[in-house]
Amino acid sequence: MTFRLPRDWQPVLAYGELARELGANAAPDATAIRDAVIAIRSRKLPDPAQIGNAGSFFKNPLVSAEQRDALLASHPDLVSYAQPDGTFKLAAGWLIDRCGFKGLNDGPVGVYGKQALVLVHHGGGTGAALLALAGRIADTVQARFGVRIEPEPVVL
Repeated sequence: MTFRLPRDWQPVLAYGELARELGANAAPDATAIRDAVIAIRSRKLPDPAQIGNAGSFFKNPLVSAEQRDALLASHPDLVSYAQPDGTFKLAAGWLIDRCGFKGLNDGPVGVYGKQALVLVHHGGGTGAALLALAGRIADTVQARFGVRIEPEPVVL
């Protein structure tokens, strides 16, 4: 495998949590950014050796500027990020959390208490149970916000 990377690499530091983690480091190098991302993720995501999970289960959806503005009017704390093409990426974790799923235990499966994007397996469950929960979450987000979230893992 060959990767072609640009020589004039520019870090993307627009994510608020990353900027806060880096603090006063105005010109972080790739190592500092990697360390910050690892620190953030270790606080938010469960250790797979302790509790089964697939990491972030849902993709952050893209919406038009008009849809984002309409949502922002009724939800001023909506988390969104402008994209180069004029669309906005919404934080799926925020949408899921606002629907009340964060920390939910549904028998052998559930939603991680520290990060609403993470579906967890407590033991004894099935893939069907996890997918049913994912479907319920996606349907609830669609009904409440008019936005469809999709799973990030490929289901075979």
